[in-house]
Amino acid sequence: MDKTLPDPTIDPVVRCFGGDSPLYQAYHDNEWGVPVHGDTELFERLSLEAFSSGLSWFIVLRKRDHFREVFHGFDPGVVGSFTESDVDRLMQDAGIVRNRPKIEATISNAQAVLALQASGGSLDQLIWDHQPAQHQRPRSFADYQSKTPESIALAKALKKLGFRWLGPTTCYATMQACGLVNDHMVGCPRAAV
Repeated sequence: MDKTLPDPTIDPVVRCFGGDSPLYQAYHDNEWGVPVHGDTELFERLSLEAFSSGLSWFIVLRKRDHFREVFHGFDPGVVGSFTESDVDRLMQDAGIVRNRPKIEATISNAQAVLALQASGGSLDQLIWDHQPAQHQRPRSFADYQSKTPESIALAKALKKLGFRWLGPTTCYATMQACGLVNDHMVGCPRAAV
């Protein structure tokens, strides 16, 4: 289980999200919007955002440690070598989101990361090259966007390289989570970070 704790100096009422769950509060306080670098780290974030597509992120967050275990730390070299028997094994594992197309896309995406690396590129550079030059922090929930021109461009770039299950909305959620944009709402104590 992740050892991060909610920041006790942040009043739960002023967090832009996090609710009453200490796990969700810790994610808000310590991770969401903090810059993430590294191909493995970004492959994990993209994969988990894809698994949360159509679901609540909190469902995936609660299962994240087990996802990390069964996907071998989201090491693209390991995940990219998964076979149909691995897909069958994962489909029986109630500790993750059991969705065959998402599992198969994760394996395919690991292979795409490896191909990108073999061509001299990196997932880190590809994603961070799509960081918006300007970004306006939301003032209310109505101001949140589900996609941006940059996330649309990132989704197209990933698709061109063979990535699957990563549309503009999933790419924007990854940008928010990985600190390419700071979407902590104005007034949230984490907005200044």
